[in-house]
Amino acid sequence: MTQKIVPNIWFHRNAAEAGDFYASAFENASARVESRYPTEGLLDFQQEFAGDVLTVSLTISGYHFSLINAGPEFVPTPALSFMLNFDPLLFDGDADLARASLDRLWSRLTEGGTILMPLTEYPFSEHYGWVQDRYGVSWQLMLTDPAGDPRPFILPALLFSGPAQNQAAAAVDHYVEVFASAVGSAAHGARVRYVEPHGPAIVGAVQFSDFRLGEQWFVAMDSAAEQPFTFTPGVSLEVKCRDQREIDHYFDALSAVPDDEQCGWLTDRFGVSWQIIPEQIEALLQRPGAFEHMLEMKKLVIADF
Repeated sequence: MTQKIVPNIWFHRNAAEAGDFYASAFENASARVESRYPTEGLLDFQQEFAGDVLTVSLTISGYHFSLINAGPEFVPTPALSFMLNFDPLLFDGDADLARASLDRLWSRLTEGGTILMPLTEYPFSEHYGWVQDRYGVSWQLMLTDPAGDPRPFILPALLFSGPAQNQAAAAVDHYVEVFASAVGSAAHGARVRYVEPHGPAIVGAVQFSDFRLGEQWFVAMDSAAEQPFTFTPGVSLEVKCRDQREIDHYFDALSAVPDDEQCGWLTDRFGVSWQIIPEQIEALLQRPGAFEHMLEMKKLVIADF
């Protein structure tokens, strides 16, 4: 799978520690320091990070994350969590083996974390739990019915609550349109709607849906309970672009809050944070003064590095 969209997770000075934790907690996982802050050209509030770790690359079963080592400005919330599908088909058809693997990971992720939904049986899964781990990152662990449509192990899951309540369908339609009209492709998957009000979810709101952007699957749903959180830059979605034309397309189509535009970051009209960056960003940042040039940009312009 070509992973065009990479979840970025914000950590308060402990990204390297978190990477090591996830590499030990998950099977088939590894973490490495990917980049460091430069020693000069930093903004005043970044001076304390000179030469320190900037990003950690985390890979879990072939799926990539970027862990951002920074200050206390942002924190992850359960509005953007990660659904983990323990499909028995991934365990040679052995449901007991899949369940045991789920239980082992649940035990690690709940250490020092907060259980949002207990690990037990639900109408949609005989074995499911939702946990916010010690770093504030949220994971949904589910024993999957192998008779259903196959889905990957990891799916970013967007929960529309607070100011984004009841906007899941509109958001999914927008994302599919934006990605389908670009170089990549996109498609709707399942969409189950509420047939009667459920908490803040109105009739017609999305109880569950999944959708594909390029080769990657995502989940979206409207919250059925009032929540004290919504989307933040604590978890953002980084889109790797082949050229300036792609950067222009995604940035212009997604950005809805001009004041939030900085260094390729943007906020869309649903409150979700994105980073639109060139694939060759690491090489570009090796140019003299490149980091300083990037700090002056809103949308990234390759020729200006």
